[in-house]
Amino acid sequence: MNDKTTAPSGMIKPSVDLPAAKSGAFVIGGDLPVWRLGFGAMRITGKGIWGEPKDHDESIRVLRRAVELGINFIDTADSYGPHVSERLIAEALHPYPAGLVIATKAGFDRTGPDKWTMNGRPEHLRSACDGSLKRLKVERIDLYQLHRIDPAYAAEDQLGTLKDLQAQGKIKHIGLSEVSVAQIKHARTMVPIVSVQNRYSLADRSAEDVLEYCERENIGFIPWFPLGAGELAAQGSKLAQTAEELKITTSQLALAWLLWRSPVMLPIPGTSRVDHLEENVATAAVKVDDRKMDELRQLAKSA
Repeated sequence: MNDKTTAPSGMIKPSVDLPAAKSGAFVIGGDLPVWRLGFGAMRITGKGIWGEPKDHDESIRVLRRAVELGINFIDTADSYGPHVSERLIAEALHPYPAGLVIATKAGFDRTGPDKWTMNGRPEHLRSACDGSLKRLKVERIDLYQLHRIDPAYAAEDQLGTLKDLQAQGKIKHIGLSEVSVAQIKHARTMVPIVSVQNRYSLADRSAEDVLEYCERENIGFIPWFPLGAGELAAQGSKLAQTAEELKITTSQLALAWLLWRSPVMLPIPGTSRVDHLEENVATAAVKVDDRKMDELRQLAKSA
């Protein structure tokens, strides 16, 4: 794991003493310094990522506790709720502390719990951006991510819309989600891409080529569903045995492995409970030797 906690240029100095700082630092887009362990704000909504959370006050406590623990990178989307996650972030944290980076996304319509429909229509993306700005109570979004490249519309039109929003000062940086290396390369002929958010975990390495490309190009890689360990976490497994030796949970080890795996890795485990949040953030201080981590890597490859 990259355990350097030295604050890069622009980082708020007191943060180096906070738990999340132990995850190491990364600078998104060359000018947004964050600690690599962030928070994904999808699970603070209702069941099926739909509607209000079951416990509103606990969701507010989770967001405030995340910042107290040093997390300065929060990932959300207009489709979480829809709109609920962004609104709760503003309710809990606005006016935002210096150095907090909030990333959001657009590109989905929601019609009900667990129902997601791609919508990359340029007019929709423009409207979605305006809605996010209003709900988050910001004049500019630090990192705006295209939730999917919708095949129903030309990629040039979708990315061109984000480029226009950038030129208008509504967004600072542009990111992509669930894309191939070829799609990233094509996108970069039109706009600078500073982050990629693909499904990735110790047990799901299908985006390995995308991660390796991001490493070479110093693009932030945000793994979603980062704690999906599947059968690798079964009782008696190598992952479970190693976690037991270290006196941590299998989820903590799977998260520590991600931080170890790459310096551009920006895991964003999400939760709706403060105790679970604290357990996740404690992972930043976990020290595992390279040999054990590489053994887990080989184990995942053969799984």
